[in-house]
Amino acid sequence: MTVHPGTRADGRRVEIVDLGHPLEQSIPTSPSHPGYRHALMRRHGDAVRVDGTSGANDLLVLGTHTGTHVDALAHISADGLLHGGVSAAEAQRSGRFTIHGVDEITPAIVPGVLLDVPRALGVARLAPAHPVSAADLTAAAALLPGGEAAIPAGAALLVRTGWGQLWNQGPAFVGHDSGVPGPDADGGAWLAARDPRFVGSDTTAFEHIPAGEGHARLPVHRIMLVERGVPIIE
Repeated sequence: MTVHPGTRADGRRVEIVDLGHPLEQSIPTSPSHPGYRHALMRRHGDAVRVDGTSGANDLLVLGTHTGTHVDALAHISADGLLHGGVSAAEAQRSGRFTIHGVDEITPAIVPGVLLDVPRALGVARLAPAHPVSAADLTAAAALLPGGEAAIPAGAALLVRTGWGQLWNQGPAFVGHDSGVPGPDADGGAWLAARDPRFVGSDTTAFEHIPAGEGHARLPVHRIMLVERGVPIIE
């Protein structure tokens, strides 16, 4: 997380908080996606021009779900269909997504709502594989100014689990053996009912991952991406 000072159009000072993690060779990556590679393919001094100058360039290799990212609606299908009944086969026919790709997510400035579940439950970090239920989210919403009723439609609903504390502990953050906390189907339905523009969390897959199961089941992805058309920030 990086905080940048800024100024609004009306002259008021604000803080801009970048929630993205830096891209580095050692970052944890979901086993469902390729990892991150960065190399200096040409270094200063490898070739020096007659005037003493030289150039350098980098090579980046990464998947579209590397590091902090947004899941587009094309990411998940159910029974061969994307959101709105779009054929997944047709959407990917050209070798890239021509329908529901990330290019269709327009820039958005929306209210952000932090649902701090560990704080609501009196812990620093949720236990591995803790399913974040509707009751947990209701408790977190009660901590907001104005409570649950103050959550506006069209907001970015960000669920804090505390799992980001493990970011620098690769396998522990991925949590295949331990499981990972996050909204279960019940919690996902609670979030969807608030009509969000985005949902997000501080884990690899946003939703509850049972111990040892990996990404074998992703019911909240189906709720958000297929049924409701809500992009997921992970």
